[in-house]
Amino acid sequence: MATGLFIGGEARETRETLAVADPGRPGSVVGHAAAATTQDVEDAVAAAKAAYPAWAALSAEERAGLMAAAIEGIAELRDEDAEILSQENGKVRFEAWVDALVFEIRWNLALALAGEVDKAKVLDPAPGIPVSTTVAYQPLGVVSVIVPFNWPVAILGAALPHALLAGNTAIVKPPPTAPLATTRIVQRVAEKLPPGVLNVVTGADDRMGALIQHPDIAKVCFTGSVPGGKRIMAMASASLTRVTLELGGNDAAIFLADAVLDDTHLDRLYAAVFDTTGQICMNAKRIYVHRSRLEELTAGLAARLERAVIGYGLDPATTMGPLHSPAQKAFVQDLINEARDAGAEVREYGMMPSDPDLAGGNYLRPALVIDPDPGLRVVTEEQFGPVIPIIPFDTEDQAIAAANDTWGGLGGSVWTADRAAANRIGAQLACGYVWVNDHGATRLDLRAPFGGMKDSGMGREQGLEGLRAFQDTRSIAHLDEAALAASAH
Repeated sequence: MATGLFIGGEARETRETLAVADPGRPGSVVGHAAAATTQDVEDAVAAAKAAYPAWAALSAEERAGLMAAAIEGIAELRDEDAEILSQENGKVRFEAWVDALVFEIRWNLALALAGEVDKAKVLDPAPGIPVSTTVAYQPLGVVSVIVPFNWPVAILGAALPHALLAGNTAIVKPPPTAPLATTRIVQRVAEKLPPGVLNVVTGADDRMGALIQHPDIAKVCFTGSVPGGKRIMAMASASLTRVTLELGGNDAAIFLADAVLDDTHLDRLYAAVFDTTGQICMNAKRIYVHRSRLEELTAGLAARLERAVIGYGLDPATTMGPLHSPAQKAFVQDLINEARDAGAEVREYGMMPSDPDLAGGNYLRPALVIDPDPGLRVVTEEQFGPVIPIIPFDTEDQAIAAANDTWGGLGGSVWTADRAAANRIGAQLACGYVWVNDHGATRLDLRAPFGGMKDSGMGREQGLEGLRAFQDTRSIAHLDEAALAASAH
């Protein structure tokens, strides 16, 4: 299959294309995506700029109506979208299907905020301040939304509908290694909106600079790695372009002595660690467990890993697909080897695929690393793969200090039967989102603001805070003559 660009309401082909590799079948190409030139990207910015005045002039309710019509019927091709996404990403088909579903859910949740978009507040005159001031909101202009390979469609839904509803026009850049499903879905939506309101460009990163540095770009919303976020921020600084950065994480899950470790909770933990073969920014990346529960928790995860079926994402029997790239597979394997060489107990599970067509794919056996030295990279770095360190602690203060002793601050979790303890510890974790007795993307409240602290990024997506991130604030002050006269006496 092949996808093109969509600029100013029209599909556009390119002379060059990107071959999209199948991470599960070496040498296999899933399809081809258009490779935009720098001029194509400039044209997308121009198209979005031209569409902005009319789109921004609509009321939020009018925009919401057009957006609701644009998303209608999006599920009709969801099975096909999921199959393509599974092949280009590597994850199991069900996860790819959910990826597309979450985009629709987030889109509709954003539309429910239409009544808040233009809601202003008035500051009445006060002693010594003889003005009545209206504080209102306005859209920013043209925004670009750049998404990663792991959950590209769902992640797009955390920002794109909020940007459009607020009155901005947008350019979407899908990931170059997995652009096909995202491009298909965005184009189907864009075709139903006024030309230029929503555009999509694909291609090599080195041709996409205008999405960040062009003077007509008002904001960049980027989800990806910490190094990628730093590059985006450095590029945007030249033109003082605003950024929202949702970057990597090194999430800690803290299990207190009274944590419930039944099948329900262990299933939640397993998903929080190993969904998408560990390639989710908000997955649990470190487990801190009270020493009295270490063996029980380890055994619970081990029992689930023993049932893991490593294989091709479209195989119905597969529960864990390949990593997305050979480089990431090598990185995670290095973390495992380093931990083993340092004397940590490493337990690996599952069988590598026996199908010769899958030989050499980015498959890796999942692993538990028991009580490693806290300085090892498997603890200090984001693994982004199917391995997790499990570290015992003795006191609550030790657990909190260890959880916060990291560069990241995306998410964290507290597992306990004591609600007061959960709130007490959760309030001390230096991260943007805390779960209690759960963790990870499947339990994210899609109405709540989400984003990181420290190197995990800046800004918030989703909810009213996510909407306001795509607006500017304006104050209009009216002199109150009566108040001014009264203050003069």
